[in-house]
This record gives sequence, structure tokens and C-alpha cells, in this order.
Amino acid sequence: MATSPLVTTLLVIAKEPRPGRVKTRLTPPFTPEEAAALAEAALADTLSAAARVPADRHVLVLDGRPGPWLPPGFEVVPQASGGLDVRLAAAFARCPGPALLIGMDTPQVTPELLAPALRRDAYDAWFGSAADGGFWALGLARPDPSLLLGVPMSTPETGAVQYARLRAAGLRVGTLPVLRDVDTASDARQVAAAAPGTRFAARYAELTAATTGAGR
Repeated sequence: MATSPLVTTLLVIAKEPRPGRVKTRLTPPFTPEEAAALAEAALADTLSAAARVPADRHVLVLDGRPGPWLPPGFEVVPQASGGLDVRLAAAFARCPGPALLIGMDTPQVTPELLAPALRRDAYDAWFGSAADGGFWALGLARPDPSLLLGVPMSTPETGAVQYARLRAAGLRVGTLPVLRDVDTASDARQVAAAAPGTRFAARYAELTAATTGAGR
């Protein structure tokens, strides 16, 4: 009997970009409304890049409601309840085949960066470290929620612990480039400078054009 082809899934986990709920570490120097505008631009850039990556399914795992920033072609599913490790594990649990998960905080990401992590090659997992010690991408050829459960999230050691968990499971891990998450005003400035053609860079320039403060 012929085997069924593996279904590949690209997951984007995100929060609805509402003032006061996203990018709170940008405030100050940005207002909650400005921080939300930057978050919306980052999410739009991320979804645009993800949409151009060949995959059988493109899924937005969302805390909140979709808005005009959502491009066509995405399934939208709600995030599970619980800590971030639980929510990430639940997202992978919905995938019947190879899956790559990314967040909304790296608007500089490109389809060329992401595409290798969904290829069927010699690796069992793909890992993209973040400059702050976390990770911005995780790909699993055989999605196993237990690989994420219990990993301490949002700490300087998160990436190292998650990577060690993959290796301890005996997985062959391919690495993606280190990227900077947009969490602070300094991050926003550096990411905007590194990705000048993005919506994020344009929104950052718009919001900082009338200011001269060092924080921006």
C-alpha cells in the first residue's frame, strides 16, 4: 500500500496587536498605541514572509481576533490556555507532519531563511536562536509536544534549554541564523535598520521622525 504524503505546516504564533497587550516593553519611549502599531507592522511582515514559504498549511495560532493585517491563505486557530511552553506544545500537537513554528517578533525574516526548515532532508529538527537568549524558530520533522513542555520560557537560558532538549532526544538539529527579536526600543531601532524595506522599518521611521530622544 502506498504511504500518504507528509503534510507540512508553517505555524506563526502571535497576539492580536492591541494597545496595552503587546510590546509593553516598548513603553516608554513609545505609547501603548505606538507599540501596538509597531507590533502590527512586525506581524504583517512576518505573515507576508511565511505566506511565501512552500507548505501544505499556513496556520496562525492567535491570541485574540484576526484583523486586516491577516493575508489570505492562513488557517486561524486559537492559542491554548497555559504558559508559553504549553501553548507552543499545543500548536505542534495539531500538526500531522513536519512543522515549523515562528513568532511575530522578527519582521526581518524572509522566505529564503525559512524554506530550508521544511525540507525533508537529514535533519530531525531546525532551531533558530534569538539574540536575547531565546529562540525565534523551531522546526520538527515529527512534532512531539513533550519536547517543549517544561522548558522555561522568556529567560536568557530559554534557547539553550530548548536546544539541549532536542539534542537529548537524539535529534539531528539544523541551525537557522541568529535573529534579534523586537522587545525593547533598542531592538526596534536595530531591526528597523537591518531590514529597511519592511513595513516595520517604515512604521518605525514614521513614529520616530519627529523625535530626537536617545531612547528612540
